[in-house]
Amino acid sequence: MSSDVVLVIVVATALVFDFTNGFHDTANAIATSVSTRAMSPRSAVLLSAVLNFAGACISLIGAIAWNLATWYFGLPSSSSHALIGGLVGAAFAASGASAIQADGLVEKVIVPGVVAPILAFTVAGIAILIAYRIVGRLRPGPVNRAYRLGQLVSGSMFSLAHGTNDAQKTMGIITLALVAHGDLPATGFDVPTWVIVSSATAIALGTYTGGWRIIRTVGSRIIKMDPAQGFSAQGSGAAVVLAASHLGYPLSTTHVMSGGVMGAGAATRLSAVRWGVAGNIAIAWVLTLPAAAFIGALAYGVSSIFGSGALGPVVVSLSILGVVLAFFGRRVARGQVLTADA
Repeated sequence: MSSDVVLVIVVATALVFDFTNGFHDTANAIATSVSTRAMSPRSAVLLSAVLNFAGACISLIGAIAWNLATWYFGLPSSSSHALIGGLVGAAFAASGASAIQADGLVEKVIVPGVVAPILAFTVAGIAILIAYRIVGRLRPGPVNRAYRLGQLVSGSMFSLAHGTNDAQKTMGIITLALVAHGDLPATGFDVPTWVIVSSATAIALGTYTGGWRIIRTVGSRIIKMDPAQGFSAQGSGAAVVLAASHLGYPLSTTHVMSGGVMGAGAATRLSAVRWGVAGNIAIAWVLTLPAAAFIGALAYGVSSIFGSGALGPVVVSLSILGVVLAFFGRRVARGQVLTADA
C-alpha cells in the first residue's frame, strides 16, 4: 500500500515539474517573437503550448524548487539540468557516489550543456550575417514584415523542438517509477499512452500559463532585437534542439535559445549584447546542477527521517506544496495591492 502512495506522489511530482518546465521555458520559444512584435503575447503563448504538446507526443522536487527560484528572479536557467541535478542529489543521498554514473553524466549532460549554447551562438551569428548580407539594401519596412512572418515558422519549430526534448524527461521519470513499482518490465517496455498524454498536457498547460519575467529577460534584456535577429536565434535554436533530441541528449533549450540570442546580437557588434545580463544567466547555468542536487539530497534526507514508507514523501510533498501556495498567494496579493495603488 505504501509503495502505491509513493508511486502516486512520484507521478504527481513529475507532472508538476513538467508544468513548471512549461511556464519556465515558454520564453525560449516565444520571447523573440513577442519582442519583435511578430506575434501578440497571448497568441504566441497559445501557439507555443499547442506545439509543445505536439512535440511531446512525437518524441522532481529539487528541479521544481530551482525552476520556481530562477523564474522569480527572471533568470532563464535549465529545467533539464535542474531535473537531472535533483535526481543525482537524491541518488547520492540514498546510495552514495556508487549510484552515480559519472561517465554518463559527463557525456550526456555536461558536455552537451557546454557545447549547445556555443553552437547556437555560432549558428545564429552566421545566420544573421547572411541575412543582413541578403537584405541589407532593401527597405526596412517590408524586410521586417517578412521576418516577422518567418518568426511564425521559426518560433513554431522551436516550440515543437522544446516539446520533443523536454517532455520526454518527465515521461522518463514516470516510466522509471512504474518499472520500480513493478508495473512495467525493466527491459522491452513501451511508454504507456497515459504517460505520454499527461506529460504533454502538463507542459502545454505550463506553457500557456506563461513566464513573463523570463520572456522580458530573453526578449529584451540581452539584446535590443530586430525581427531578423529573432528569426536567426529561433531558427538556429530549433535546429540544435531537434538534432539533440534525435541523438538522445537531454539538452537545455534555455541554454540554446539564450546562446542564439547572444550570437545574433554579437555578430552585428559585441557591444550590442548586455554582457552583465549574460553573466547573470551564465551563473544560473553553472549553479543549476549543484543547487538542484543539494535540494534533491535534502528532500531525500528529510523524507528518510520518517522511515522507508510513504509517510516521508507525503510530509515532504505537503510541505513543498504549502511553500509554493504561500509563494503564489503572496505574489497575487502583492499584485492586487499594486493594482489598487495605481
